[in-house]
Amino acid sequence: MRILSLNAWGGRLHEPLIPYLASANPDVLCLQEVVHTPLSDRAWLDYRDDGMQLPQRANLFGEIAAALPDHRAFFYPAARGDLYDGDKLVPSEWGLATFVRNDLAVIGQAQDFVHGEFSPDGFGEHPRSRNAHAVRVFDFEAGLPVTIAHTHGLRDVAGKQDTPARESQAVRLAELIRHTWREGERLVVCGDFNVLPGSSTFDRLSELGLTDLVTARGHDDTRTSFYEKTPRFADYMLVNDAAKVRDFQVVAEPEVSDHRALLLELG
Repeated sequence: MRILSLNAWGGRLHEPLIPYLASANPDVLCLQEVVHTPLSDRAWLDYRDDGMQLPQRANLFGEIAAALPDHRAFFYPAARGDLYDGDKLVPSEWGLATFVRNDLAVIGQAQDFVHGEFSPDGFGEHPRSRNAHAVRVFDFEAGLPVTIAHTHGLRDVAGKQDTPARESQAVRLAELIRHTWREGERLVVCGDFNVLPGSSTFDRLSELGLTDLVTARGHDDTRTSFYEKTPRFADYMLVNDAAKVRDFQVVAEPEVSDHRALLLELG
């Protein structure tokens, strides 16, 4: 089974992103920073915040779903706010997406907020609401179930250090995972956590028997050339002992976001 996690960066690198996801063709795809604007037919809209302007692929969720026709597509918004078409305001949803290949049986799932609650009238002030999704699937080839959870950790303008809000977020994430996962079964947790390797987030997740593959295998960079700041840790992929790792990659090429994709193959 192949599991891919990526912060899609709102589809800003749409041209290489879509063919990469189609060719990677994972069994389960976990995406963060996905845009869904079903009432607009525009290809691009602008996100504006505090003098910053970023192009967003308006219907990224639908385009990825079309590129993966053999997958079930799930979208979970964290907020609904305004993007811009010139001077026109266009309400748009922003959040997580999970794609599961049709030949896997979805036998359980949970989605909830790990920080804040759904914001229906704007993206809100930082740190903004964050959600998580866990899906339990039966892998017929392996003859075993596996639970895969992902989240996009809150962004704090002060940096990636631990805060009470991040500690609470980790506790709520662990609770959501426990709601779906069965002890003794395979477990994978991934996403853009927005924390540093020494974060207490990993202490909370270690209580579930999880170990991070990024740091354990010596990787020190999960960002691409489109990200110019340091430190360069953001994305993580954790597994428990029951999840036998055949291969794990922090994908440097192609660059399809300001984050690198994390690609896991289970035995």
